[in-house]
Amino acid sequence: MYKKILKMIKKYNTIVIARHIGVDPDALCSQLALRDVIKLNFPDKKVLSVGTGSAKFIHIGKLDRLEEVEDALLIVLDTPDKKRVDSVDVSKFSDVIKIDHHPFVESFQGLEYIDDKASSTCEIIMDFLLQTKLLVNSSISELLFMGLVSDSNRFLFNSCTSETFSLVSYYLAKYPFDISQAYQKLYLRPLNEVRLEGYISSNMVVSEHGLGYIKITDAIIQKLGVDSASAGNMINDFNFIKEVLVWATITEDIKNKQIRISIRSRGPIINHIAEKYHGGGHKFASGARVKTFDEAMDLMRDLDQVLMEYNSEVKSDGN
Repeated sequence: MYKKILKMIKKYNTIVIARHIGVDPDALCSQLALRDVIKLNFPDKKVLSVGTGSAKFIHIGKLDRLEEVEDALLIVLDTPDKKRVDSVDVSKFSDVIKIDHHPFVESFQGLEYIDDKASSTCEIIMDFLLQTKLLVNSSISELLFMGLVSDSNRFLFNSCTSETFSLVSYYLAKYPFDISQAYQKLYLRPLNEVRLEGYISSNMVVSEHGLGYIKITDAIIQKLGVDSASAGNMINDFNFIKEVLVWATITEDIKNKQIRISIRSRGPIINHIAEKYHGGGHKFASGARVKTFDEAMDLMRDLDQVLMEYNSEVKSDGN
C-alpha cells in the first residue's frame, strides 16, 4: 500500500493535507511533517496543510491558508470518518488518500491505510517514509517524534511496541534533534492552564463506579483566561487517579455553540458510547461534541453504566 500511496502523491501537482476537527499534536504534526516531506522531495508541487489551528500549538508549526484548488489530491490523516474532517469537502477532490490509526468507521472511496494498532498517525508516517526511502530532515523528524509522544502520552500506552521504539531510535540516530526542545514545544504552558488543571483536580466529580468528570462552563473559561480546548488537551494528565477508571472533561464552547467532551479509560471500552453522541475514537481514548450540558450528562450516565457492568465482570472473574 505504501508504494500505491507514493505513486498517487507523485501523480498530482497539487496536494491538500487535512485532518480531524479539534486539532491535537498527532494530527497537526503528521500533516505538517508529510507536507514538508513532499516539498523536500518534490519541490515543484503545491502542498497545503489545512485546518483550524490552536494557539496552544503555535510553537509546533504553521498551517497553510485553504485555497480553491482544481485537479488536486486530498490526503486525510488521523480521521476515521468524513464528518470529522476539518475545513474541506472530501467529495471535491480528484483522489483521496486516508492514513489513520483509529478503528475503521467509513470508507473515503480512495486509497486507505489503517493500522489501529499503531501508537499514532505519526508512527505510520515514520514507517511510510522509512519504507519508501523518501528524504527526511531533522525538523521533520522532530515533528513526527512530537506527534507520537503526545498520542502515546510519552510512551505510557500499550500501543507502544518494540516497532514504535525501533522507529523512534532510527529517526533520532539518523535525523537528530533537541529532545528537550521538542518536549518544551509540547508541554510548556502558561500559568492560567496550570490553574485550570488545579480547578479540574479540585472539582472533579467521582462516581461510586469510578467515573470522574468535570464540567467547565464558559464562565470558568473566561475567569481563568484559557482556551475552550485547553481542558480536553490536558485529559491525559489525569491517567493515574486510583479511584478513577474512566474520566472525562466536559467543556462549553460558546464560539462553536457546542459542548466538547474528551474521554479516557484505563479498562472499559468507551468509543461506542462516544459514537452514540456524534463522536468516536479509540477503545480507550475518545471524544464527542453535543449541544447541551444535559446531553453531556446523559453521556456520563451511559459511561457510568458501562463502568458498573465492567466492575461486575471484573468481580465475577476474580471469584
